[in-house]
Amino acid sequence: MAAVAAVVLALLFAAAATVASARSDGSSSTADSTPAGDSADAGFARDMSVHHQQAVEMSFIVRDRTDNAEIRRLAYDIANTQANQRGMMLGWLNLWGLPVTDAGTQPMSWMGMGEEPPTNGALMVGMATSAQLQKLGKAGGKQAEILYLQLMTAHHKGGIHMAEGCVELCKVPVEKKLAQGMVDAQQSEVLLMADLLKARGATATAAR
Repeated sequence: MAAVAAVVLALLFAAAATVASARSDGSSSTADSTPAGDSADAGFARDMSVHHQQAVEMSFIVRDRTDNAEIRRLAYDIANTQANQRGMMLGWLNLWGLPVTDAGTQPMSWMGMGEEPPTNGALMVGMATSAQLQKLGKAGGKQAEILYLQLMTAHHKGGIHMAEGCVELCKVPVEKKLAQGMVDAQQSEVLLMADLLKARGATATAAR
């Protein structure tokens, strides 16, 4: 419950900070600088919010499936960070007067790179499938730790790919800065998770 409360507080503080940061940045305080609904800025905010939500979900699952302090600490850090960032992105969409979802648009189409949906049934590149989430929820101990690390490694790599797209295509400076921060932080966590998997006699091969 304490972990859940911390994440909820992170979302609330992020939403408040979003308005202040966006306006102080000067990038979204006027109608002329408000991104269009089909812009990379809006697409990234929507898609990465969904991507982040699943990372938070997986992190809470594994915290209940293992007693390992190192894994639980990593899971909490990921959940807290990504819940905070998700709150910021949803806050920007609200500030811009744009819907937080767009059912008529294919995820990641804003990247303009001919992005195709994953063939395994996942919503976006790197995201876990329903079957994988169910498997994680049923695993325990070392098995849960390995599965989480494998799923989260793939998740981070998909997130890095998307964030790099925003760094290149987004126009709002504060959003580009956030995207670059995601790239840097998640690349570091991918390396950490590789070490944690190695210590458990496993690799980052995508979990099935």
